[in-house]
Amino acid sequence: MTAASVLAEAGSADPRDRLAGAIPRLRAFAISLTRDVSKADDLVQETILKAWSNIDKFDPATNLDAWLFTILRNAFYSALRKTRREVQDSDGAFAATLSERPAHDGRLAFGDFQRAFDQLSPEHREVLILVGASGFSCEEAAEMMGVAVGTVKSRASRARRRLAELLHLAEGEDMFSGTDGATQAVVLRGATAAC
Repeated sequence: MTAASVLAEAGSADPRDRLAGAIPRLRAFAISLTRDVSKADDLVQETILKAWSNIDKFDPATNLDAWLFTILRNAFYSALRKTRREVQDSDGAFAATLSERPAHDGRLAFGDFQRAFDQLSPEHREVLILVGASGFSCEEAAEMMGVAVGTVKSRASRARRRLAELLHLAEGEDMFSGTDGATQAVVLRGATAAC
């Protein structure tokens, strides 16, 4: 590009008029990044579209090529990050192994838990909230409740057993097998504490 053509382009009022002149340089840069002509052409097209739609963000006093190359480079690395998370699965074998529990199972189980929890005595609810949900030790709970540590341990054991009865759980059955990990963490945090 000659100095006269650069001055002529710089004098253009609308930077969009200069986008077409940058395509060969953008294409060469895109090919060097992608090592694939068709992907490079797609990348250049994406760059021109982004530049066209965001031309109001371009400062005419700056270098248009630098701005366009930055857009192209960012688009390339964004696409690269996205493809790294993708899995080649043309025959659908990987997709066939994926499954997700319906979200309503967790809500239903948690609703059952709330109804059963409400049926517990205030002392049992208190000890389960302190030791099970809040994660306090039996000693800390005993101090807060103003009772002996043995009383806290006994109440916690009876409360868990009663809750399992109300939920019709067999011995050792997980109370929240249908819920998501976040719900289990909130409700059962500390439930396995030494009480």
